[in-house]
Amino acid sequence: MFYYERNECYAVRNEAGDSSSQDGKAEGIRMKIVVLAGGISTERDVSLSSGRMIYQALKNNGHKAVLLDVYLGYEKEDAEAIFERHDDWAEEIGAVGEENPDIEAVKALRSDGDKNFFGPNVISICQAADVVFMALHGQNGENGKIQACFDLMGIRYTGADYVSSALCMDKGLTKELLDYHGVPVPRGISLKRGEEDRKSVPFPCIVKACSGGSSVGVCIAKDEREYEAALAEGFRYDEEVIIEQYINGREFSVGVMDGKALPVIEIAPLQGFYDYKNKYQAGSAVETCPALLSERKTKEMQFLAEKAFRVLRLKNYARMDFMMNDEEEVFCLEANTLPGMTPTSLLPQEAQAQGISFGQLCEKIIESALKQAV
Repeated sequence: MFYYERNECYAVRNEAGDSSSQDGKAEGIRMKIVVLAGGISTERDVSLSSGRMIYQALKNNGHKAVLLDVYLGYEKEDAEAIFERHDDWAEEIGAVGEENPDIEAVKALRSDGDKNFFGPNVISICQAADVVFMALHGQNGENGKIQACFDLMGIRYTGADYVSSALCMDKGLTKELLDYHGVPVPRGISLKRGEEDRKSVPFPCIVKACSGGSSVGVCIAKDEREYEAALAEGFRYDEEVIIEQYINGREFSVGVMDGKALPVIEIAPLQGFYDYKNKYQAGSAVETCPALLSERKTKEMQFLAEKAFRVLRLKNYARMDFMMNDEEEVFCLEANTLPGMTPTSLLPQEAQAQGISFGQLCEKIIESALKQAV
């Protein structure tokens, strides 16, 4: 059985004063929690799916939880009483589609979206909450801007702070720091729009947008024609792309919570590579946790994940992605500062392998974030 220490400086007891916890249910610490999701990044649908799962878990744990779209907000007059409503805030959210969402259609739902990113009443509702569970992914969610805003307003939130969020959003800077501190990374270069292409990375190579996630804007190029198409795709999403060596081998991921690595998970797509479709469509990949590795390789990958966590100044929780080639050399691909919490996401599977249920995982993330905020 997994238990949590109670921090009385932020725990809110129910009327009966019961502080017992069973299977992740937190009957004794009913808090007002905003699960912040949605937005206008290419990962909007993934964020909503993560938000739905987190919201439902927190409701089952006894919290006064609200699932709030950061961009669309809440327009009703009773915003101050939102935590007392009994609506099912997740009932209209479906599964993640195979294609990226239509962001322009979302923007069209607000006439003032170009003047204020935050939707109606978002800030005031977040200020009224005990904590905001960040279920955002991609731009204006993982790039540190919202975190910096919340810091100025005294809003407590889960996940990395604004510095490490901004750093890890830039894959080029992340690679430079990891390489400098001895965490092995794939060989490659950064290329800005309009710069001369030196093409120093041989085929096959990986081309990906410098900022972003969920493998959006990521392509494998095996020849010049595919390379030009990959550059065009990458520049659709960012002004800078990363071009790096293609590593033929096995793909892994390692979650880190409070600086300690979780079990290693291996991802094996049934077709192609671990792209947007294979990440979020059930049955598109075989995921094995704990990964079938030697004890030595398992410890090596967990050590590198923990070291990357420290080097990138991460807090609370994160997830590191790795490739291992046929010679069993391990390379760190990137850091995810707000890992997905969808039905097919990796971090919850790693936690489950350690005996931590999804509901317990959500509680553990919140508890850790609040302790760090004190």
